[in-house]
Amino acid sequence: MAAQSSYPWFVRKDLDGFFGLAIDNLIQLMLIVALTNRVAGIPEDIIFKYILPGAAISIISGNIFYSIQARKLAMKTGRDDVTALPYGINTVSLFAYIFFIMAPVYNETKDPVFTWKIGLVACLFSGIIEIAGAFAGSWIRRVTPRAALLSTLAGIAITFISMEFTFQIFAKPALAFIPMAIILFYVSSFLKQQENPYPATG
Repeated sequence: MAAQSSYPWFVRKDLDGFFGLAIDNLIQLMLIVALTNRVAGIPEDIIFKYILPGAAISIISGNIFYSIQARKLAMKTGRDDVTALPYGINTVSLFAYIFFIMAPVYNETKDPVFTWKIGLVACLFSGIIEIAGAFAGSWIRRVTPRAALLSTLAGIAITFISMEFTFQIFAKPALAFIPMAIILFYVSSFLKQQENPYPATG
C-alpha cells in the first residue's frame, strides 16, 4: 500500500481527464449563456454576475471534493488506477431546466428575475431529491436490471447528444461525405492491418 506522503497528487494520465472535462464544461457554460438569454429571457447582467460565477464555484469545489475522495480510496486500497467521478453540468438537466421550467415561466410572466428565481427553486428541490435518493441508491441499483440502467444512459446519449448531428447530416448530406470517407479509410486500414499484422519485408 502506498504511503500517504509518497502517493502522487498528479500523474500524466490526469491531463486527458482534465482537458476532456474542461472542454465539456466549457460547452455547457456556453450553452447556458446562449439559451438562458434567448430562450428564458435572462439578461446578461444576471448571467455573468450570478449564474456563471455560481456554476464555476460549483464545478471547481465539486471536482476538488471528488478528487480527494478518489485519493483516499486509492491510498486505502493500494490501487493506482482509481479515477475521480467527473463532476460538471449535466447536459440533459441543462436543457430540462431551461426549456421545461424557465422558458414557460418567462413566456407566462415576461419577468426574467422571477424566471431566474424559479430556476433556483427547481435546482434546490432537485438537490433535495438527489440527496434523499442517495440513501436508497444502492438498493435501487441492486433491484433494477442492468439493462434498464444502461438503456437510460443509451437513450440520453442518442436523443440529446447524437440526434442533432444526425438531423444535420440528413439536412446537408454532402457535408458528411468527407468525414465519412476519412472514417472508412481508417477502418479499412485497421482491418487490413488485423488481417496481416506482420507484413513481409524485403
